Amino acid sequence: MRAVLQRVTTASVTVDSNVTGSIGHGLLILLGISPADEDSDLQWLVKKIIGMRIFSDKDGKMNHSIVDAGGSFLVVSQFTLQASTKKGNRPSYIGAARPEKAEPMYTRFCQLLAQQSSLAVETGIFGADMKVQLLNDGPVTILLDSKVKE
Repeated sequence: MRAVLQRVTTASVTVDSNVTGSIGHGLLILLGISPADEDSDLQWLVKKIIGMRIFSDKDGKMNHSIVDAGGSFLVVSQFTLQASTKKGNRPSYIGAARPEKAEPMYTRFCQLLAQQSSLAVETGIFGADMKVQLLNDGPVTILLDSKVKE
């Protein structure tokens, strides 16, 4: 499971000219699920994201988690995070989980994020053509991979 975290001052996702999710200060999370991902990947990723100290304290140092900072989450499914660019110039998406596996995992990820952080979680619409707008704060962008755990 891969996630791109972007610390934002504002972010929103629009589907067919309708805003489906919108946050102010917080994290935009782009989430890519692979066929090999399991519940343990979800658990690790949620815990890691909630605990990440990437929000500034009063001295401007990144010492606060999103919980400390009182932010919100906007989670957008993004199968292209599982792309392989090893061969040729057209990415292969064979590494992305099929919707019948990915959608329930995406939903569970959002539920766990809300339950374990007690913060608001907004979402896009799984499988839809989405337009994402954000104002990256910092900029701070972090890549997490539950199979690599760097």
